[in-house]
Order: sequence, then structure tokens, then C-alpha cells
Amino acid sequence: MTQTARTGILLMNLGTPDAPTPEKVGVYLKEFLMDPYVIDIPKPLRWFLVHALIVPKRSHASAAAYQKVWTERGSPLKFHSEDLTAKVQEKLGADFDVKLAMRYQNPSVRSVLEEWKKTGIQEIRVMPLYPQYAWASTRSSEENVAFIAQDLGLNAKIKYLKPFFREPVYIDAFSHQIERTLAEAPWDHLLFSYHGLPERQIRRSDASGTHCLKSGECCNALHPKNSEYCYRAHCYETSRQIARKLGLPGGKWSVSFQSRLGATKWITPYTDFVLNDLASQGTKKLVISCPAFTADCLETLEEIEIRANEQFLGKGGETLKLVPSLNSQEIWVKAVSHLAASNHFN
Repeated sequence: MTQTARTGILLMNLGTPDAPTPEKVGVYLKEFLMDPYVIDIPKPLRWFLVHALIVPKRSHASAAAYQKVWTERGSPLKFHSEDLTAKVQEKLGADFDVKLAMRYQNPSVRSVLEEWKKTGIQEIRVMPLYPQYAWASTRSSEENVAFIAQDLGLNAKIKYLKPFFREPVYIDAFSHQIERTLAEAPWDHLLFSYHGLPERQIRRSDASGTHCLKSGECCNALHPKNSEYCYRAHCYETSRQIARKLGLPGGKWSVSFQSRLGATKWITPYTDFVLNDLASQGTKKLVISCPAFTADCLETLEEIEIRANEQFLGKGGETLKLVPSLNSQEIWVKAVSHLAASNHFN
């Protein structure tokens, strides 16, 4: 097969600053937070909120947080994603051209699509590595690719990976990571902690307007009103699938949501609240898995492994162990390669 006939596989992650400095973190935060799918308010108000209030305040604090997890290879999210890309390329072989892009910052989507335009690639399979669908991640990434492809006049067929929050290869991969961690030492409780979203974004996913967040049981099962676009329902389904795969008793695991920003109402229960509740109820040995993040990053390594650990121990807990993410583990390389070569695309 000639180079121009190869299929391009675009592995996408959300992004990371180029360096753990206030200046570089500020650049990243501005690009990220000015996305209308991330802060979904009118642009003039969003600009003022981001440039005048959030970034001046958060760039130094976020830089300090990134410095805690930065390595000789740089950002964990970036180098884990680079390793995954190289291994998937090796697994798929010469018929596929596997490249990495970040929704925000580098390597950019535009740089990859420009290169593919030069080679005349005929089909591109876009794989946002976000298992659960969300406007602020999945849809934003898909529309960014579509916009840039149109802007470049890219003449290639573009397909997008469907949300894979309950795909067996993904469930098996995360279950494998969790099982290994649980086997290392005695544990009392497993907490699935997912990135949070504002409640208004969850309600927007419900075209009927009659289901999402209308009751405390709205995510207890999947059905037509929440199965396609409801991030919260996807998170709960992922957790149920993993718990079932591992044979976890009902009282030994729970779900929470982390990383909320600002004063607006975000989806609950909040991870930091749950940590306090678990400690007060006598949980001593806590294990946390973050299945929304397929690569370890600031939200897993700093927010959970460092800050959540300090909080839990400060409330009387004895140990908090973070389950390593999928990163470039062989089981995940096989899973991504399987999905890339499958018909699980729109």
C-alpha cells in the first residue's frame, strides 16, 4: 500500500502547558478556557472572566501544581501519550500513520493535518482518548478537527471514534490496572473519581429536557434519554461495568467527581466531600481510580495522589492509593489498536 493511501490515526488528548511556568501555564489556560464548550457563556463575558479574573489568579497556582508532577521527560500527559502513539504505530504497522495531537497547545491538530495534507492521506480516524462523551472534551475536539480540516481544504474522509465508555477492551484495561492495585495490599473502599462538569452542560445533553438531573436516580441505568451524550450517565456505567468485571460488592465502591471550578453548580457527589465522608465513616485504606483519564496527568498525580491523599490522611485515613492510569501499558496499546482498526467510528 502506498503512503498516500494509508489511513491516518489521530490520537487526541486534551492538552498540557509547554512548561510548568506561570507564563506557559497562562497561555494554556487562555486557550483552554476560551473554548465556548468549556466555559459556555457569551464570548465578551468569557473573555473578561478568563483574562481578567481566572488566568491572573490561577496561572501561578497551576504552575506550582504542574511543577510537582513534571519530570525529566516533561509533562506526564504528553510523554505517556507519545509512548502510546509510538506503540500503537508499531502494533498497527505501515498501513496506518499514527500521530498524536492535543486539543490545546502542542502538538497541535493543525500541524498534524497540514502534514497529512502534504502526503495526500485519504482517510483519517480521529480518536479522542476521552471514554465518556462530553461537550467540553469530545465535541470540542471533533469540531476543532473538522474546522481545521475545512480551513486547510483537506481532501480526506474523516471519521470520529464513538464514545467507548463501555467497550470491553477499555473496561478490561482499566479493570486490569485496578485489580493489580487492589492485590498489592488490603483495602477498604474503591472510589471512582471522574472529572466534573457544570450541571448545565449535563442538562444540555438531554434533548427531552425531562430526565437528566431530574432525580437522584437518573444515572442508575442507561436508556435512550441518557445513553448517547450524558457524561454523568457514562461515568456511572463505566463504574458499574468495572465493578461487575472485578466482582466488587456494592458497598465496597462508589463514584464521585473532581476538579470543579468556580461558584457554579457542578455534578455531584464531589470527590473532596466524599473523601471526608468516607473517613468519617471509618474507611482507613482507600483506593482511587480515575477512569476518565486514560493517561496520568495533573488531575490524577497532583489532585488525587498528592492533595486528596493529604486531605484523606488529615481526616483520619491511613492510606490512599492511586490506581495508575492506562498510559502506554500493553493492554491499553492493544485496546487502542483494536479500536483504531474497528468499525467503531461515525
